[in-house]
Amino acid sequence: MRREAVLEASRKGCSVAGALDIIGERWTMLVIREAFLGLRRFDDFQIAIGCARNVLTARLARLVEAGVLQRVPYRDEGQRERHEYRLTPAGHELYPVLQALRQWGDRWVNDGAPPIEVFHRDCGCPVHADVRCVNGHGPLIARETDVRVLKRRRSR
Repeated sequence: MRREAVLEASRKGCSVAGALDIIGERWTMLVIREAFLGLRRFDDFQIAIGCARNVLTARLARLVEAGVLQRVPYRDEGQRERHEYRLTPAGHELYPVLQALRQWGDRWVNDGAPPIEVFHRDCGCPVHADVRCVNGHGPLIARETDVRVLKRRRSR
């Protein structure tokens, strides 16, 4: 297929652009990182990532609106009702993205000296994000892949 056709199709309804509309703003992936580490409450997120409260409010609202986080009410004894934030299935699917960002940062930002390492709980081996085909071939690099334009289904 001609390169121009691939570029045209990629730009129309681009999945990367759509994903970045949701997770590409400053602080957003840090919120998601902390959610994977078990944080759920606003004050805990705010302390952990250190962003302004109004910014955190906006990021959490956007992640809830996009279906990445779910707001769940809770009430501590003697307190008003508040909400905690839990990863949804869509949020859980960001785990490989987070690990790929961590790996890239370890290599290119932290000079190959990672501050943490993630291990598989069952076997104890380090976790590594990579790209593979559905038959398990890989890890793949960009020049080992082809891009094909798919016909989009029409909305009814």
